[in-house]
Amino acid sequence: MSLLRSYSTVLRFVLLFFGAYFLLSALYLLYLKNFSSQEFYPDYITNLVARQSNFLLNSMNYHASLRIPEFGPGMLLTLNKEFSVRIIEGCNAISIMILFFSFVIAFAEGFKKTFLFLLNGIMLIYIVNVARIVLLAVILYKYPEYEKLLHGVVFPGIIYGLVFILWLIWVKKLKPSPDAKN
Repeated sequence: MSLLRSYSTVLRFVLLFFGAYFLLSALYLLYLKNFSSQEFYPDYITNLVARQSNFLLNSMNYHASLRIPEFGPGMLLTLNKEFSVRIIEGCNAISIMILFFSFVIAFAEGFKKTFLFLLNGIMLIYIVNVARIVLLAVILYKYPEYEKLLHGVVFPGIIYGLVFILWLIWVKKLKPSPDAKN
């Protein structure tokens, strides 16, 4: 019993993190299974990310267009009628937001502080993700030979790096509890 008490902080973190992660992942899978539609194919969030990426590319004079591909799920984003990238469900950053959310909840401190950090962090992840898709599309349009490096390493590193930095900020913002021994 004393062993459990001595590791209670670690156990609390593990239970909260994995509990939140599995619950949110299950809810997200239910959403994907039950709320996909032809109007917002393949699902509303992925469709929204694709439409916002398309909007930004058009505002940058890339003459982007969206369509449903003949092969596989997702949205095909075409630049200048020449080059296309496929935006799939995994590109919407929801799984990354779930990971971020779970970590912050596992270290929650006060409802308002936690809620505001989660809200701002998720909005930042979303915005950076859309910008990441736009940049990836533009760079791959100009340098398609770097697809594996950019899509597989650099751009995932950007989004996961952002989450890691947000986690560091969150942990740094936490104050030691009054009963913590110095």
